Amino acid sequence: MAPRNVLHGGEVVALLLLWLVPQGSSAEDKPTGRAHVSAPDCRSAWASSRGAAVCVSDPPQAAQPQGHASHASIGLSDVVIVIQSQRNSFHARRAGERKVEILQQAAELGQGVPVVVLLHELSTFERDWSILPLLPNLSATSGLSASWFFFIEEQTSVTLAKLLQVLNRYQVQEEWFLGKRLHDNEPSIIHHYAFSEDPGSFSYPDPAAGWALSSLLLRRLAERIRHMQPKSDFTIDLKHEIALYIWEDGNGPKLTAVPEFCTETRENCATTFTTYLPHCGSPVSRKEVFVAVKTCKKFHSERVPVVKATWEKDAGFIEYYSDVADASIPTVSVGVPNTERGHCGKTFAILKRFLSKAVPQTDWLLVVDDDTLISLPRLRRLLRCYDPKEAVSLGERYGYSLLLNGYSYTTGGAGMVLSRPAVSMLVSSGCRCYDDDAPDDMVLGRCLTSLGVPITHSPLFHQARPQDYSETLEQAVSFHKHWNIDPVTVYNLWLQDTQTRDEL
Repeated sequence: MAPRNVLHGGEVVALLLLWLVPQGSSAEDKPTGRAHVSAPDCRSAWASSRGAAVCVSDPPQAAQPQGHASHASIGLSDVVIVIQSQRNSFHARRAGERKVEILQQAAELGQGVPVVVLLHELSTFERDWSILPLLPNLSATSGLSASWFFFIEEQTSVTLAKLLQVLNRYQVQEEWFLGKRLHDNEPSIIHHYAFSEDPGSFSYPDPAAGWALSSLLLRRLAERIRHMQPKSDFTIDLKHEIALYIWEDGNGPKLTAVPEFCTETRENCATTFTTYLPHCGSPVSRKEVFVAVKTCKKFHSERVPVVKATWEKDAGFIEYYSDVADASIPTVSVGVPNTERGHCGKTFAILKRFLSKAVPQTDWLLVVDDDTLISLPRLRRLLRCYDPKEAVSLGERYGYSLLLNGYSYTTGGAGMVLSRPAVSMLVSSGCRCYDDDAPDDMVLGRCLTSLGVPITHSPLFHQARPQDYSETLEQAVSFHKHWNIDPVTVYNLWLQDTQTRDEL
């Protein structure tokens, strides 16, 4: 399917010339930093850039590439700002507001106008959230006209004047990967235990603070991604995997730390960040969330007591689904034998029960494992931001085979949140498990993708334990697994609302 809102061919060339040349000057007067291709190489350059190359018979001798010894400064018109937006209506609206804010700030600053794009509008492919599949598109449309590509979250505030000061420190004819440095303090399962001998030796960017690629690096990455896919079929922790791909086993650039890329508010910051838990009004009622806990007989005495000692008290409606009925909990047997791998059969039985008259009618369904730790008050606050009449699938988003038109899904252990319309669409579509022990979260993701329901990501959900994430982790709605931890202590420290953590 062809990307939307993207210009090609002659339209791009004409638009770029108008965009790049100030009034009263010619194209040769202003160094743009884009590649001028001589005539013999024009055909291959045109093909590699999908029609976005500008071909000239000979490069003007007087024009110097951006970043020459004179280090001509760039303006905002040399910057493409990519807001990592999502298709869900709440996120699309908030990203649109951020775009308007940036363009208004640029108009007041008077140093050019950046190209501001919303990621979810660049194409109809859900895979583009993982950035790497998006790079050829960005390279083709803006790779020759822009000097920098700057990626931000919907909630990231940008001070454009300061951003220009930062970017002008780096010569754009070189490959640069800029950001706020994060690193692992110990080997992490979500990073496949990479750099296990010295986890802190590898850094990756904090997306909340924004991160930047020089145009030269983006164009090379775009060409590489056409021929060399990432080693793993799974996209799990986007920021780490992007940094690994750019690093290229030591052959590419490492992340350069930029102190002005901030998440906290302090002097001299080019970016700041508010919160991943927005305030959209009073939390939804406890009676509007139905909680389904997946368990089995062997965990009735081990895991279920942890749920009851921690977060069960905050549930309005909750049921435990098992392979056997146990009145002491109580559990509900859904008639599906326990499996050692996925729990697709059990989850689809839960979906059908949610729509039946056997349980209270609620707007939202939360499906969790029996070793999931969750803050239901924070979840209810988050859900106020979403329209329950919309088909919503919310959680921690993973991807499978995204570069080959795969699909995204919300990870089961972190908690899968579905609106009633989303559940109705799943059940009525005829989508089903290929086996009872199929991975339920992946099957649901594949089905929702085929139905056109976006997989909405929230960094507040976590498939692993707190120590598996960077030390900057402060906010959470959920964690998963009881490996080598005291789950009650983790809940009390991270998820139980206290006076100091009420706003998390």
